Amino acid sequence: MENALTNPTDHDPRARAELRLWQRQMQRPPSRLNQFARRVQIRLNALLPERVHQAITTAIRQMVRGVLFGSQYTTSQPLAATAFAQREAVARNQIRNYRTMATAEGAVTGAGGFLLGLADFPLLIGLKIKLLFDLAAAYGYDVHDYTERLYVLHVFQLAFSSQHTRNLTYQRLAHWDDYRLTLPLNPEEFDWRTFQQEYRDYIDLAKMAQLLPFVGAAVGAVANYKLIEQLGDTAMNCYRLRHFAAEAAAE
Repeated sequence: MENALTNPTDHDPRARAELRLWQRQMQRPPSRLNQFARRVQIRLNALLPERVHQAITTAIRQMVRGVLFGSQYTTSQPLAATAFAQREAVARNQIRNYRTMATAEGAVTGAGGFLLGLADFPLLIGLKIKLLFDLAAAYGYDVHDYTERLYVLHVFQLAFSSQHTRNLTYQRLAHWDDYRLTLPLNPEEFDWRTFQQEYRDYIDLAKMAQLLPFVGAAVGAVANYKLIEQLGDTAMNCYRLRHFAAEAAAE
């Protein structure tokens, strides 16, 4: 999804084709390898004391909530009366910009040893959430709306989950107008534990290698590049899904 479309008139068919391919990927049943990896990760998680799970969940909840409820005040206003192809061009540009920032940040923290490598974790989450807020604005959605911020969290979860959780999260996003009516009014009722555990399990291997001496800078740069690329791709397709669904409903 890197190359910009040069002819706006053929944008929708290409966007629809990319969306259909992405939808098939999101709805694939877990492979045997996925299932095996999930069982191993569940066993590893079971070895951790409950107080460790609670501490990690609390840390990620506070970290994400701080960014989630702070970034809304620094996010651009939603684009109004803008052609869909132009929204996509803005979104692609934003992804490139955030990818560059995340790559540089990963290289610097990866080169700085163990402590700076640990600092990459909250910095990268901040960049990811801010990217999602800016992409929401590009597609015309206002993140001052509480349910739009929860939509952002679900997009985040979809991008960084096991295939099992991805299937469930995709269905929620595919039927968002119905699902949003069931959402808790209190952010504390969001399933933070599943959120943090899936996210941590997904990126553990790539990010742990960043803490290694000598190779940390290269690993950090590549890992952050790929993670932002994946998040941007997921978000664009989620907003495409909403756009085309609304377009069909209006016909």
